[in-house]
Amino acid sequence: MSSIHLRLLLVATLVLAGFIGVTGWALENAFREASKTALQEKLQSHVYALLAAADVDAEGKMQLPEHLPEPRFSRPDSGLYAFVTTSDGNLFWRSRSALGLEIAGAPSVVPGQTRFQRRNTMFLFSHGVEWEDDSGANQAFTFNVAEQVQSFEQQLGRFRLSLWSWLAGLAAALLLVQALVLRWGLRPLRQVEMDLKAIQDGQAQRLQNVYPRELQGLTSSLNALMEHAKAVQERYRNRLDDLVHSLKTPLAYLAALLQDPDASDDQLRAKTMEQLQRMDHIVQHQLRRAAVAARTTLVNPVAVAPVTERLLVTLEKIYAYRELAVTRSLNAAAVFHGDEADLMEVLGNLLENAFKYAKTEVRVSVDIEEGLLVTIEDDGAGIPSLQWETVLQRGKRADETVSGQGIGLAVANEIVILYGGMLEAMKAESGGLRLRLHFPHEDPMRIPNTQGLFP
Repeated sequence: MSSIHLRLLLVATLVLAGFIGVTGWALENAFREASKTALQEKLQSHVYALLAAADVDAEGKMQLPEHLPEPRFSRPDSGLYAFVTTSDGNLFWRSRSALGLEIAGAPSVVPGQTRFQRRNTMFLFSHGVEWEDDSGANQAFTFNVAEQVQSFEQQLGRFRLSLWSWLAGLAAALLLVQALVLRWGLRPLRQVEMDLKAIQDGQAQRLQNVYPRELQGLTSSLNALMEHAKAVQERYRNRLDDLVHSLKTPLAYLAALLQDPDASDDQLRAKTMEQLQRMDHIVQHQLRRAAVAARTTLVNPVAVAPVTERLLVTLEKIYAYRELAVTRSLNAAAVFHGDEADLMEVLGNLLENAFKYAKTEVRVSVDIEEGLLVTIEDDGAGIPSLQWETVLQRGKRADETVSGQGIGLAVANEIVILYGGMLEAMKAESGGLRLRLHFPHEDPMRIPNTQGLFP
């Protein structure tokens, strides 16, 4: 049993114990009060029976018969007693069951009123009456009926035992059900744990089981992170391969130059410096491409309009001598769900190409259309449709370090694909190139699209 299962079961036990305790206490008190009320009504009915049995003697005074309808009044030490006292507290009459009973301090109740109380080991009900004899004289009496507490306590004890036995059994059953429910409810988490262990042991590549809807966000995000890590690792491997491949040519040239007996010192120095600069450019270029951040759902969205505006202002200064007309339409609500450096890398490459090859104007629009939509147009010569797929394929050019459309577009396309977007080219109305960059709505459960990114 897992620690979380134990903690949840412990919390459920404490809550259930508190609920059962409060419920038992409330039910026991309710039963006690109901029993007292029932006992009071029973004793009151006995008083009324005594009043009904009262009669007058030959002298016209009140008398009570020796034998009453309730047999317990006639049986000594039966636990049920009856006695009548005068207004001054003196004993006027007692039942046979009350013979030998200490009744000192019996209450005197005003006629017409009643009193119910517990005195030592008895419950006592008293009722005040006013009796008029044959001579017309009125005399106050108090009719008292008492019952031993023992029977009441025994009844309460039996109820208490039955109540707490049932509540304990119910609590045990509920705890068992709770444990089974918790075990069933946490089963998907245990399945995720087992699947992650299988991935760690190399027996699986991703979480593939069917999980409850509540866990689909978690499992999809974990799959996305694993795909992301795999893509990053593959990208770095490819960049290292590119770096090694790109350095082969200048290294071979240097080796041949050093072995040339006809090369002068000045020529050797110049050619060596040229190749060293070339290798430095290759290294910097490949490191920059390798550092491109992969798509992640853990970053804050980036406002596209300010980034685009900064790039446009910079390029307008760089290419000011060309006197290009730049038209911009930037939606301030457009955001990019990714790293700002990646966005600047993509837009920088595409905008620089537009400024480089435009004749008179560049048009840029940023809008929201089922996600993020960026359109860049120029009125230059454009790219023939047959060459479009070629310039987007990495490794298709003989030398990727040569500046031009091939490198910028290829790097931008790789980043766009990594973020699940699409980069399209078409002919602009001005005859130049129109680039359409589209990133769909951000979906945290969507796995990054790495298909086609690496050979």
